[in-house]
Amino acid sequence: MNYTIFDFLQLIGSLGIFLYGMKVFSDGLQKVAGGKLRAILKGMTTTRFRGIFTGFGATTVTQSSTTTTVMVVSFVNAGLITFIESTGVIMGANIGTTVTAWMVAIFGFKMEITPIAIMLIGVFFPFMFVGKEKLRSLAEAMIGFGILFIGLEFIKNAVPSISENPEMFVFLDQYTGFGFASILLFILVGAILTLLTQSSSAATTITLVMLFQGWIDFPIAAAMILGENIGTTVTANIAAVIGNVHAKRAARFHLIFNVVGVTWMLIVFQPFLVGIDNIMGFFAPGAGSVFEAADELGRANATLALSLFHTTFNVLNVMLLFAFVPMIIRFVEKIQTDKEDADSKFRLQYISSGMMSSPELSIAQAHKEIELFGKLIEKMHFSFEGLFFKKQKKHEKFLKKIKKREQITDNIELEIAEYLTNISGFNLSESATRKIRAMHSMINDLERVGDIYFQMSKTFEEMQNEDIKLPEDAVKEVGTMLDLIHGAIRHVRKNLDKNNGEFDLDKAIEIERKINAHRDKLMDLHYKRLEKGEYTNKAGFIFLDYLNRMEKIGDHLFNVSEALAGRKVKAAYDTVMDRK
Repeated sequence: MNYTIFDFLQLIGSLGIFLYGMKVFSDGLQKVAGGKLRAILKGMTTTRFRGIFTGFGATTVTQSSTTTTVMVVSFVNAGLITFIESTGVIMGANIGTTVTAWMVAIFGFKMEITPIAIMLIGVFFPFMFVGKEKLRSLAEAMIGFGILFIGLEFIKNAVPSISENPEMFVFLDQYTGFGFASILLFILVGAILTLLTQSSSAATTITLVMLFQGWIDFPIAAAMILGENIGTTVTANIAAVIGNVHAKRAARFHLIFNVVGVTWMLIVFQPFLVGIDNIMGFFAPGAGSVFEAADELGRANATLALSLFHTTFNVLNVMLLFAFVPMIIRFVEKIQTDKEDADSKFRLQYISSGMMSSPELSIAQAHKEIELFGKLIEKMHFSFEGLFFKKQKKHEKFLKKIKKREQITDNIELEIAEYLTNISGFNLSESATRKIRAMHSMINDLERVGDIYFQMSKTFEEMQNEDIKLPEDAVKEVGTMLDLIHGAIRHVRKNLDKNNGEFDLDKAIEIERKINAHRDKLMDLHYKRLEKGEYTNKAGFIFLDYLNRMEKIGDHLFNVSEALAGRKVKAAYDTVMDRK
C-alpha cells in the first residue's frame, strides 16, 4: 500500500477533529449540566451493578464501546459523574461490545453512527442562534458529539484501508506455527488493528471475516479478539488527553481492567477454547470441531464460537474482577497522580457520592466543603490582585485562573446544594435544619463573590483591549479597597474554621463599615478627578464599577458571617448606618 506523508497528515488532522469534538462536547455538557441531568446519571451509576447495566445498554444501542467509553470520559471530565462511578459503565461497555460480534456472525449487520452524527448536527445547529443560553449550550454539546464521531470516521478513512482489504493479512499465516508465541503475536496484531480502525467493532468484524475465509484458525482469531479488547481502550485514552485528572483515571482504568483480563485468560487459554468447542459441539453437533473447520458450515460455526468466546470472556472478566475493582482504582490513582493545579480538582473532597449514615455528620462534612470554598475565594482575590498589579506578561495567566476558578465555584455550589437537599430529606432537628438553611445561604453568597471577581477580570481585560489606563492615584485606591476586602475574606475564613458557634460578628460589622465608608470616600475622589478632567468618562466609569463591585463583595462576605452566626443583623446594621 502506498501511504504518503500527505495521507499521514490527513490522519493527524482527523485526530485533531476528533479531539476538538471531544472538547466541544465536554464544554457544552459543563454549561448545560443541571440537577436533572446529573441526578439521572447518578441514578444510573450509584452502584457498580447499575453502572454495568448502563454501560451494557448504551453499548448495545450504539453498537460501539467507543461511543460509550468516550461519553463516560466526557461525563467524568465535565464533573457529571465521578471516576469511581464510571468504572461500572466501563465494565458494562466491555460486555455490550460483544453484541456486535453476534450480529456480524449471524446477520452480517453493523450499525453506522456517522449518519446519525450528521443528522444530530443538522437538528441542533439552528438552536445555536436562539436566545436561551441553556438551549444554546445543549446544541453546542450535541454538535460536539456529532463532530467527535465524524472525526472518528475521518480517522478510519485516513489510515490504510484495512477494513476494505482484509486479504492484506494473508501473509500473517506464516507466523501462526510458533505455539504460545504466535498467540502473543496475534494479540499484538489485534490491538494494532483496533488502534488503526479506531473501532473494536470494526476490528472484530475483520477478525470474523478472516476466520470465515480460513485465513486464520480459531485460536489465532481468539488471540486477536483479546488484543482488540486492549486496543479498544485507546480511543478513550486519546479522548482523556484533553481531560482533567479524573477523566484520565477513567481511561486508565479501562486499559488496566482489560489488560488484567487478558492476562488471566492467557493462563487458561487452551482449556478455555476447548470448553468453547465442547459447548458448540453440544448445540451444533453436525458442524464438527471449531479447531478443524474445513468447509463453509464449519467456518460459519467457528464465527459463532468466536462470538461466544468474546462474550464469555468479557462476562467472566467482570465477574472475576468485580470484587477487585477498589484495588484497581487505588492502583490507577497511584499511577495517575494529580499533577494539575489544585484548582482543577473541582470535585468535592469531603462529601462522598452516597449519603452519610448520620445527618449531623453529613452536615459537618458539608461545612468542611464550605471551608474549602472560602479558601478558593481567597485564591480568586489573590489572582485579581496579581492581574491588577503584576506585569502585563502575567495577565493572561491570571485571567485564565480567575475564569477556571469561577467555573469551579459554580460546580461547588451545585454539588453542596444537592447534598444539603438530600440531607433535608431526613428527620432533622430544628438546629440541624437551621444549619442547612444557613449553609445554602453561605454557598450562594460565596458563589456570587466568585462571579464578581470574574466580572471584574473581564472589565480589566476590556481596559487592556481598549488601552484605557487609570491614574496612579486611582490604581492605589483600588489597592486599598482590595486590602479591606481581603481582610473581610480572612475574617470569614477564620469564622468558618472555628465552626464552634464563637463567631465574631462585631469584627464583621466593623469591617463592613470600613468597606462602605472607604467606598464613599473613593467615590468623592472619583468625582473630583472627573471634574478636573484627570481621566476620561470611560476610565471613570470603570473605576466606579470596580468600587461598586468590591463593595458588593463585602456585602456577600458579611452575609456569610451572618449565616454563620445564625442571626440576621444586616438590617439592624443598615438602619444604624442610615442614621449616621
